[in-house]
Amino acid sequence: MPAATLRTDDELLSSDDPEAFGLFYDRHVKSLLGYFARRTHDPEVAADLTAETFAAALVARRRFKAGGAPAAAWLFAIAARRLADYQRRGRVEQRLRRALAIERRPLSESDAAMISLLGDDAARSVLEELPPEQREIVAAHVIDERPYDELAGELDTSEAVVRQRVSRGLRTLRRIRGTRR
Repeated sequence: MPAATLRTDDELLSSDDPEAFGLFYDRHVKSLLGYFARRTHDPEVAADLTAETFAAALVARRRFKAGGAPAAAWLFAIAARRLADYQRRGRVEQRLRRALAIERRPLSESDAAMISLLGDDAARSVLEELPPEQREIVAAHVIDERPYDELAGELDTSEAVVRQRVSRGLRTLRRIRGTRR
């Protein structure tokens, strides 16, 4: 296994080596595409927002503080802002991509289909690592974006209990995947 693949996300973002950011991109592009695909239901927009997020991350990587929040959380915070901007404006901001000379390539039908699948498959495959009872509640709240009160009514329990179950599931997932919070 090449030494570069053994580096942590924090090390990759803190590196001056251009290949390091490429490896960081490779590690997270599928999950980011899935994140956007689940929220926009449009593979073209998901691809555009993913490109815009990585462009913003590349520009801002010097502001990333190693040892703080995990690099993936930092990336998804950028993604959440890009998504909010998209929802507010109704279009993808392309300023950073133009500044970095990142070309927009049209999506093929197969790429669009793959991105749509990532919306479900990437997130659900990560959840397969959880015990079934935690998997179901985390999937319902995080992937299906169902509110706590709705889940509490369905499970005939309190909203606080549902919040606690989701929190436990996410904590278990962080422990399994070796990430800290």
